[in-house]
Amino acid sequence: MANSFKNKKVDLTTTDLTTLYTVPTATTTVVKSLLVTEDAGSGSTITITLVNSSGDIFNLFKDKAIGSKASTELLTQPLVMEESEVLKVQAADANELHVIASILEIQPREVTS
Repeated sequence: MANSFKNKKVDLTTTDLTTLYTVPTATTTVVKSLLVTEDAGSGSTITITLVNSSGDIFNLFKDKAIGSKASTELLTQPLVMEESEVLKVQAADANELHVIASILEIQPREVTS
């Protein structure tokens, strides 16, 4: 199978923990960019977690401030995710934040003879 670039987007209309992306079976993912935009004009915070296949939760960003009407790139280096891991996001305030992840899905090569 071929490697493929994708983006995953979510408009955080609630303060619920929301799944942004789940790594498919037999795939490794490289998250190249994690962009958060505040569009309400009041500023907010976001929490981003990585959940591994065992259900362990790792905070990538905890209550990260996002300025009023600002766009913030959260990653300074690519983030590697393994099969079945889940990237989740949660806004402190509803209807203020949008999140876009730019990712590269890498699948193992098929060997043919």
